[in-house]
Parts: sequence; C-alpha cells; structure tokens
Amino acid sequence: MITAVSRSVVALRTTIPDDAFTASSLGTVREGSGVVIRDDGLVLTIGYLITEADEVWLTSQDGKLVPGHPLAYDQESGFGLVLAMGHLEVPAVHFGNAAEAKSGDDVVLVDGLGRSVHSNIVAKQEFAGYWEYLLDNAIFVAPAHPSWGGAALFGPNGKLLGIGSLKLQTIVDGETVDMNMVVPVDILLPILSDLLTQGKVSRKPRPWLGAFSAESNGKVVVLSVSEVGPAAQAGLRRGDIISEIQGGEIEGLADFYRKVWQSGPIGSEIPMRVLRDGREAWLRVKTADRNSFLKKPSLQ
Repeated sequence: MITAVSRSVVALRTTIPDDAFTASSLGTVREGSGVVIRDDGLVLTIGYLITEADEVWLTSQDGKLVPGHPLAYDQESGFGLVLAMGHLEVPAVHFGNAAEAKSGDDVVLVDGLGRSVHSNIVAKQEFAGYWEYLLDNAIFVAPAHPSWGGAALFGPNGKLLGIGSLKLQTIVDGETVDMNMVVPVDILLPILSDLLTQGKVSRKPRPWLGAFSAESNGKVVVLSVSEVGPAAQAGLRRGDIISEIQGGEIEGLADFYRKVWQSGPIGSEIPMRVLRDGREAWLRVKTADRNSFLKKPSLQ
C-alpha cells in the first residue's frame, strides 16, 4: 500500500526574488516535497517552501519535470498549495483522519525522491514555533526523515495524515532522539475551498510582532527580530525576556502567542514588560499583518 501511494509524492524546487521579505531567513532557493491531492495535479506542501516564490518546479519520481503555480499559503496552518501546469501522471492520494491517529501508531514519511522512513507517532500535542506559529495538536514521529520539508505522512492504510514541517530533537533515557513535527491534514479540510478560490482563508489575520522567540524554563526569550517588523520599531531586542503583556503574566510561548492574538485588531498597541540586562523596561508594540510584508501568489 505504501509503495503505491508513495508515487504521489513529488519533489519540489522553488526560487524566490532577492527582495522578498523571507529571502534572508528562508533563502532564495528552496527544495522539499509535496503530495498530489487531486487528479488535476493539485499539490499540498509545507507553506515555507513556496512563500513568495516566483518559480516552482515539480518532479515526479520517474523524473518527469513540470512547472507549478503557487496558489496559496496559509500562515496559521503552515500549508501551501501548488497547481501542476503539466501532467505529472501520478494518482491523487486519499485523506486519512489524523484526529484518530494515536501515539504508538505505525506511520511512514515519504519524500519526493521516494525515500521512506518507517516511524511511529511518539506524541500528539501542542507545538509553538519561534516564528509566531502555534498548532493545538501537532503530530510528532520518530525516527526522523532526513528530508522532512513537505514530505507526506501516511498511515498503514496508505491514507494521508499530514505534511512534514520540522526536524526536532528530544532527550529520551539520556539519549538525543531526532523526530519530525508534522502538520495534521485535518486542518486543511475546513480551509481548502477558501485557499483554492481566494488564495487565503476568509478570517481576520492574526496580529504579528515580527519577533522570533523561544521558551526557556517557562520564560519567553527573544532570539531575534525582523528588521522592518513592529517589534524592531518598538525597540525589542535579542535577549529580551518578555514577562508580561497587557498587564497579564506570560506562562510560556504558546500563552504569549495567544495573548498577542487576542490583544485586539491589527494596528493595536500592546504594552509589554521585558527584562533586559537585569532591568525591567516597558515597550509598546504596534501589531501588523504579516501577510502585508509578503509577495502574493496570483490565482490561476
């Protein structure tokens, strides 16, 4: 079953303009995978591979190369959609039910070169990413696939459960273990129609700070800030520890994101208390729409 469906996973290569907002952080040439989810060549991938892309190429596992058109990417889910502009001649996969998958289940992660890693689901839990990203129920699998970006996660019945996003490390019994974080495909189904018809989801965008942060012992530590983002303009710096927002203490990275997103409409000012070099300071960050900084895909 897995051998049959693995044919539907294709290699993906994109180029991004030098002046694109994400060029410095994600690069101008990106490579990964995607999986065909519709007979007309609609490909589901991870969004960072196609964000701001002006050229996309898809390659089937038998070597057929066709151009692709970036239809949409969704910052909240992390998904991206590409439409093949030629015949890939591979079947579309069927969606599984990621919500029913459980820890311990056997799964297979397949990339666009046909390489597969037989893994197990080791956890299904909340995941907060440093780039202002949050999933309520991400899937974690181990052992990890070395080419995880856009790789397709299949259950033992050959149905698609999710798309590979990251490679992470954890400590198990004193040893370092590599694992992949996978975005569950269930998140796609409610937003797929909007992405196909509008290139985005019909919802208010989340307020964005332009800060890359991590959690350390329950504290939110700023790793860096986007040079042109709201955080930089407000004076937030690398190494700042954000301890309070709008009068409420912060309990970890996920809590911080939720408080930002609930702070009011885009353009609102958020008061933050930060610890810097042993001293407390108050900053007011005016939120923005992250999508307004990005080059947009055009609808085909």
